[in-house]
Amino acid sequence: LSRIQVFLYFRRLFEKYRTPIIPIAVFSYDAIRDEPSSFTLSFPFGDVLDFRFFHVELRKQNWRQFIRTDNPVAAALLSKMGYTESERVELKKQFLRMLVRLELDEARQRLLMGFFETYVKLSDEEEQQLRSEVEQMETKEKERVLELIVSYEQKGKIQGRKEGREEGRKEGAEQEKRHIAKRMLMKGFDAQTIHELTGLPVTEIEEMKQSGFK
Repeated sequence: LSRIQVFLYFRRLFEKYRTPIIPIAVFSYDAIRDEPSSFTLSFPFGDVLDFRFFHVELRKQNWRQFIRTDNPVAAALLSKMGYTESERVELKKQFLRMLVRLELDEARQRLLMGFFETYVKLSDEEEQQLRSEVEQMETKEKERVLELIVSYEQKGKIQGRKEGREEGRKEGAEQEKRHIAKRMLMKGFDAQTIHELTGLPVTEIEEMKQSGFK
């Protein structure tokens, strides 16, 4: 999101609603950078535009200052805030504690978990450390956090199996098309006709023909 884009979004919103709007931009760059909070257009004879907006640069925010909030957006954005490599496990643990405390429905929990893990993916060793630290929590909180972890992992495995089966069905369908194409070639059908009936590329059909239907 550039300064020009912030200005253009503001202009569109103002043009549509014609009401006072406070422009706020949230920058989520991976590296810390100094982002200007204004967009100006100047000519030798004078300034024609001086647009200023409020901005938040997530990498400059201390994630620990947000773990006590009851804002689901803050929970998700922890993954884009300023943390060190050694804090990754603690970061995810506190994120999970926030989700438990917020008591969101399953769909929202999965949405926030997916967003968080897009940017903070723990290694197997880190996941083991996380589980070990969760085991040290108070019994009630520990059970709810572990339930959240297990539930997300199980749904991920189920989704992976579904995608695998779907990929297998697609590959099976493609193989069947190739078998049909070979039988049609053996019966003397031309490549264009086979293409129209099976959907296989003409080039692939021609290669099959040249290789002796192998």
